[in-house]
Amino acid sequence: MNKITAAITAVGAYVPEDVLTNKMLEEMVDTNDEWITSRTGIKERRILKDPNKGTSFLAIEAAKDLIRKKNLDPKEIDLIIMATATPDVPVAATGVHVASQIGAINAFSYDLQAACSSFLYGMSTAAAYIESGRYKKVIVIGADKMSSIIDYTDRTTCIIFGDGAGAALLEPNEEGLGLQDEILRCDSIGRNSLKIEAGGSLLPATAETVANDLHYVRQDGKTVFKFAVSNMSGVSEEIMQRNDLTNNDVNWLIAHQANKRIVGATASRMNLEEEKVLMNIQKYGNTTSATLPLLLSDYEKNFKKGDNLIFASFGGGFTWGAAYLKWAYNS
Repeated sequence: MNKITAAITAVGAYVPEDVLTNKMLEEMVDTNDEWITSRTGIKERRILKDPNKGTSFLAIEAAKDLIRKKNLDPKEIDLIIMATATPDVPVAATGVHVASQIGAINAFSYDLQAACSSFLYGMSTAAAYIESGRYKKVIVIGADKMSSIIDYTDRTTCIIFGDGAGAALLEPNEEGLGLQDEILRCDSIGRNSLKIEAGGSLLPATAETVANDLHYVRQDGKTVFKFAVSNMSGVSEEIMQRNDLTNNDVNWLIAHQANKRIVGATASRMNLEEEKVLMNIQKYGNTTSATLPLLLSDYEKNFKKGDNLIFASFGGGFTWGAAYLKWAYNS
């Protein structure tokens, strides 16, 4: 009997219609288009402006896109892993609402939070469920409404983040395709370098925390950048070495879209040609949990069965990792 691996068999995505350009940000904070573009690679980002819609709306739309493209019966879905740093509410799992709204009545669901590495961690978790033989159809959704936790008077963060969602269906494969290997890491040295100070059990919400703007994302950009470059590029190189892959063997780099210079440093460490390095940060900014599946959706038509994909991510906490996956279908 052939070994069961977990393969991605369909993807979906959704981004809001409203666009926040660099030129628009020039009217809001002390910054300019040239500086943002040269430092980050970002030209615009999408914003979910409706105050009555949260991360679940983005996730539901991405899941519906996947279901429509795959012609999938939602009743066949076994599990939905909701990768997000911005759940609708603190306690009731956002993934549960998403599952109900898309008609996945036979699935169970939960939220997974590892900042920008959430989707990568979720993909690993989904693969473990499938490889165990217990479940056959697992959807991992990466979605974040980052605009809900961004201070648009803080130029260090408001230029970076956007809203969006992407989804991937993982199923059993006996052809040797799908997830081949992974290296996942974490280190709490970054606990104070990228965080929201209030709203958790250490500092619950009060009138004072709200008045002092303690419910927005704050980051020490230089520290995050340094660790991201070192760690994301390090594990990407390591996973190639561990699997005897040369730069010629790797077809595509699916890297977290936080900053074009971080992605560039990772690609350089892997000795990859520019055309193999997938980028959409210019359109969406950093959508946190959604960056990896949004890349898969945007470039799905480029992938061929058997292509070697390297995933790489880095997030607050710090969390980071890389994964090696063989693409399972011709789009």
